[in-house]
Amino acid sequence: MDEKFILQGLNAKNKIVFDFVFHYYYSGLCAYVERIVNDINISEDIVQDFFITLWIKHDQLQISTSLKNYLFTSVRNRSLDYLKSQKNKTLHLNSAIDTKNYTENLSTFWFAESELEALFEKSLEKLPPRCREIFVLSRIDGVKNQQIAEKLGISKRTVELQISNALKLLRKDLSPYLPMSLLYVFLK
Repeated sequence: MDEKFILQGLNAKNKIVFDFVFHYYYSGLCAYVERIVNDINISEDIVQDFFITLWIKHDQLQISTSLKNYLFTSVRNRSLDYLKSQKNKTLHLNSAIDTKNYTENLSTFWFAESELEALFEKSLEKLPPRCREIFVLSRIDGVKNQQIAEKLGISKRTVELQISNALKLLRKDLSPYLPMSLLYVFLK
């Protein structure tokens, strides 16, 4: 969807556009805030409160960067405000400062869940057909290597080799979009 259209829809208080933005970014924003405040419930409260404010103050919306950066920066600022209000703010502020340094370029490391899924699907489509078929059976459908070999009439070693090749190609293709630790978990 065109970002200009989305911004116009938000300014006009278009419920369909607002729902789209909410559902597209909600899980990614919650995960990002959770890294700052270390509490899933509080992260959801902060993100929900932000979207309520966005809905109420739609006419004051002025975005000079991308919508994505605006959303992530806004919830980061709300998270830092929350930490400042807590009794042991010194401990939390040090953690928040470290997180801020790590996330200077939000567009490089933080993606909405739907964006990651789309990137993964795109990378998966680049695999050779047989390699993709074996990878999907193994990693997505959870079929054991021996069962894949029997089903496709190939050796178990060929299955293992194809999965290994798929993982190498996917890691290479997705590495610019994910921190290494997350990439390891995502494609192990």
